[in-house]
Amino acid sequence: MARAAAQKTSKPSSDKKLPNRPAASKEDLLRYYREMVLIRRFEERAGQLYGMGLIGGFCHLYIGQEAVAVGVQDSQRPGDGVITGYRDHGHMLAAGMDPKAVMAELTGRIGGSSRGKGGSMHMFDVPTGFYGGHGIVGAQVALGTGLAFASKYRNDGSVAFIYFGDGAANQGQVYESFNMAQLWKLPAIYIIENNQYAMGTSIERASATTELYMRGASFGIPGEQVDGMDVLAVKDATERAVKRAREGGGPFILEVKTYRYRGHSMSDPAKYRTKEEVDEVKKTRDPIDHIKALLAEAGAAEDELKAIDTDIKAIVAEAVQFAQESPEPDPSELYTDVYVEA
Repeated sequence: MARAAAQKTSKPSSDKKLPNRPAASKEDLLRYYREMVLIRRFEERAGQLYGMGLIGGFCHLYIGQEAVAVGVQDSQRPGDGVITGYRDHGHMLAAGMDPKAVMAELTGRIGGSSRGKGGSMHMFDVPTGFYGGHGIVGAQVALGTGLAFASKYRNDGSVAFIYFGDGAANQGQVYESFNMAQLWKLPAIYIIENNQYAMGTSIERASATTELYMRGASFGIPGEQVDGMDVLAVKDATERAVKRAREGGGPFILEVKTYRYRGHSMSDPAKYRTKEEVDEVKKTRDPIDHIKALLAEAGAAEDELKAIDTDIKAIVAEAVQFAQESPEPDPSELYTDVYVEA
């Protein structure tokens, strides 16, 4: 009976004319385009700064997956929480964080959102409801379930958006979290960003069952598989899951089929897949090309898109300049933000 709780949509396709696509206004499409282009251009510059030695440690880029965070977080409202793993820059920008504060944090500067102490993998921003990227695989799932518990306790109608990848989907704490979330009917939206590779291992080699949207079936948690390269498909599925959660229906699992263009991190040459495979996805399923096609159908002029591109280029350039000019934190910052002041 629990298995019947899951539902499956059509698998991601290279066909840009997917059936039953939800409608969107030209204004909405332009907004999604702007947000997705901001993430991509920001990540491209972050990759450059990493290559120049201005970003230390690890750096995991979100290029190719932009439609996921933008589509999901379009349903976010004040009071909702967002939490994810270490591939987190896109989620921060989609949550509304200032690109200057994000870039400064990447470079370890005092102007960063965590005052230069979090870096790429551990940013945090309470005003936008972003509760962090987390470096321990799957750890954010239990923490995010705690956010959902807080929402339930406050009874304020908020929900928690909890992201994790196909690799983290095999972690034990994920299923402990599923059990508690369903037991207490928590408003938790679990978003599995299935980009096909857990670090360098394909999902077929790492997971005994690859239909990840069904991973909550034994707990009675429904799920749905979504084309993560189509921002409107992601938005539509998320809206339904969020409405259900806000009305007390409990947790929901969205398996969002997506693809990352770069390696697992900047240090990964990605030799476990062919260049032809990556090029084929870029050519046939790129999420930004996809929305540009929708905008053409909606009558958007090329000049409108060029104006957005120019504006985004300036925003990212300003973020880079701010990061480079912001000083490094004083050593005394090691002793701040350890405990909450009471």
